[in-house]
Amino acid sequence: MSRALIISTIMFASVSAAAVSAAESTYSMPMPEGNYRVTVKFGDRKAATRTTVKAEARRLMIEDLATRRGQFIERDFIVNVRTSALASPPKNAPGGAAVRLKQRELESATWDDKLSLEFLGDAAKAEVLKVEPVDVPTVYLAGDSTVTDQSSEPAASWGQMLPRFFSNDIAIANHAESGETLKSFLTELRLDKILSTLRAGDWLLIQFGHNDEKAQWPQTYAEAATTFRAYLRAYIAEARRRGATPILITSVERRNFDASGHIIASHGDYPDAVRAVAREDGIALIDLEQMSKVFYEALGEKRAPLAFNDDGRDKTHHNNYGAYELARMVVAGIRSADPKLAAHLETAAQTFDPNTPDPPETFKLPGSEQRSGVRPHGN
Repeated sequence: MSRALIISTIMFASVSAAAVSAAESTYSMPMPEGNYRVTVKFGDRKAATRTTVKAEARRLMIEDLATRRGQFIERDFIVNVRTSALASPPKNAPGGAAVRLKQRELESATWDDKLSLEFLGDAAKAEVLKVEPVDVPTVYLAGDSTVTDQSSEPAASWGQMLPRFFSNDIAIANHAESGETLKSFLTELRLDKILSTLRAGDWLLIQFGHNDEKAQWPQTYAEAATTFRAYLRAYIAEARRRGATPILITSVERRNFDASGHIIASHGDYPDAVRAVAREDGIALIDLEQMSKVFYEALGEKRAPLAFNDDGRDKTHHNNYGAYELARMVVAGIRSADPKLAAHLETAAQTFDPNTPDPPETFKLPGSEQRSGVRPHGN
């Protein structure tokens, strides 16, 4: 198991925190809802180090930062912290005072009142220098299990890999959740939670379809040609009304190959519905459905399972490698779709061609301690 030495001298509201035991690889402290700049010093006087940092529910913040013996490097990054609480609606008004969380979310680091960090790697060593509130633009994610911060290994989604590719002047707030649809995201007050803090200069990335298309889920089914498009437009209108920029994303494809080695489309008319709304309403579009098909076919039928959860038995949800590559596709889409948001990407975040993905056999990302054999909802 990977361990990190974390010596903390946290400064927040003039309060210092006690040091964390050297036998631990996690650090957590109570924080009010908001965005925080975390400043960390990496390195060791006696040995070389390699450290990966994840925040909250396995959001990748720093990837494999290496130092030589005696070398120290300071890095800072932005962590979004939130709780499920909402301002209570006025007397006799509809609504609620909290997001309607699923049972699995009740213990999640996503929704607690703490800022949590993991320091991972066989030679990890870091010192948390400072945690301070910060006022920066925020990128909000609304979506399903292929977007959410999966809390346990080996499942992972592209949304939790996205922070790694952004610079230290913007926050990523991933509100996506497994099993969600455009309808359920509304009725569970998840969109209300986003709108409660969404403001001018922010972005809202929207990816739905996996579960909306399920006619066997009658309470949340939305027909591609009618209601699905109408709900998308409601999200777009709410974002625009607040001065935020909506971006639509087509659903990542499932891994089903035909006899000729091509991916079988599983989303019916839903990707075209997203494309149509983007075109008709003048919304930026990231075509993840198309890029993911190219990605799977580039790997081929035998190697494509290496990008998926449950040792490839799960054809919908990804592992760390698959989620990382999909995040790179989203980053490539952002570069083309929204130059203003692209300006916040890390300079080292290179362009990505799904025709030539990174080899899964050489991909390495230290795993978090929390593991589960339960597949994400909505499969």
